Amino acid sequence: MSIFDEPKIDCHAHIFDPTRFPYQENNPFHPGGGETGTVEQLGHVMRAYGVRHVLLVQPNSGYGTDNSYLLQAISESKGRFKGMAKIPHDISLADLKSLKSRGVLGAAINPTFDGLDYYRDAGGLIERLSELEMIANIQVENADLLMFMPWLREFPVRVVIDHCGRPAPGSNPDRPEYQALRELAETQRSFVKISGFAKFSTQGYPFDDIHPHLQSIMDIFTPQRCLWASDWPFLRSPQRQDYGPLIKLMETFFPDAADRRAVFWDNPRRLFGFGT
Repeated sequence: MSIFDEPKIDCHAHIFDPTRFPYQENNPFHPGGGETGTVEQLGHVMRAYGVRHVLLVQPNSGYGTDNSYLLQAISESKGRFKGMAKIPHDISLADLKSLKSRGVLGAAINPTFDGLDYYRDAGGLIERLSELEMIANIQVENADLLMFMPWLREFPVRVVIDHCGRPAPGSNPDRPEYQALRELAETQRSFVKISGFAKFSTQGYPFDDIHPHLQSIMDIFTPQRCLWASDWPFLRSPQRQDYGPLIKLMETFFPDAADRRAVFWDNPRRLFGFGT
């Protein structure tokens, strides 16, 4: 079986349709041209590459806390999509329950866009996510994860780390952020997305310079706690990205078909509840 025929769940993609869903005027970045991608266009990509479900992650760029397009896409998807929303830190438990009932699985937490100061008061949100058995979907870089660790220790929330933790190029695996990732992996309630390589590689495809980091991450989490994601439509990518080559690269990282089955399908299906 070709890797393109293997069943997949894409665990990180964004949708943009500024014509039907205008951007927030005060948002600092408005994607345009080839950086945009509608839910219809995403559907064509899914059919071409054997992707049966997608976890839509609310983009900070353009939409910020306006989750309207995300929620509509989920509601009309007949189970193909679920989502991570941008959620205010002071959201009530009732409102968070309402989002959960509409297919939102957790909160997209992204200090790489908003800065760490924006999340200084995020402990209450993480506590409520834990209470509702939802997910803290966290995108950090370098040592940013350390600020969140006291909350992630205190509250037994499920955690998904975006884009391999986005280390600095050449990061030493003895650095504190690696120790934090090891601690999260040991909880057995944390997963990592094998994705976003262009965000921390200094080279283009096939990103040879970050393979040692990827191997460290895969050793820490094992194939049973890794997820695959595309990061489509490759917003603000410093190098050209294409969906097919990113899938093909997974044969290098997970040459065993059973491991790819876990990463592509079994792990995200179990974690996110697709098909149930």
